[in-house]
Amino acid sequence: MTRESVRPPAVVRPASTDDADAITAVFLASRAAAMPYLTRLHDDDETRWWLTHVVMPECQVWVAQELDAPQLLGFVAVKDDVLEHLYLSPEHRRRGIGSQLPEQAYRASPDRLTLRVFTRNTDARAFYERHGFQPLDENDGSRNEENEPDMTYGWTRYR
Repeated sequence: MTRESVRPPAVVRPASTDDADAITAVFLASRAAAMPYLTRLHDDDETRWWLTHVVMPECQVWVAQELDAPQLLGFVAVKDDVLEHLYLSPEHRRRGIGSQLPEQAYRASPDRLTLRVFTRNTDARAFYERHGFQPLDENDGSRNEENEPDMTYGWTRYR
């Protein structure tokens, strides 16, 4: 099989307001599966409102979608040089889909990106480290509403 005949696991496209419900579903399912230790501070409607009226207007948001079906598999949101959110539907992990999303973030901010991740989210930390991010600092949780210890990671093109 030639490289040209290998299909990517998903297509990544800009999000639209029509994607808000699906983005919310991925966000909620991903957090519940990956971080069951987090206290749920907001109900589904509050989360949908925040994603629709805060995240989507303030960030560049892209979604990963199955090639031959409308199902949304994940999303990434970038604001300036901050990767604000990257979430993947739990049942679609470890299929290469998640790796397509940082590539979109690099295109949005080609020289530098930072992000925050909860310290206990070791799978996410390993994912970001595989994609070239390095730990920059740690915090006791005082800078997030969950009061959960977190870390800042950074990526630069010139490392």
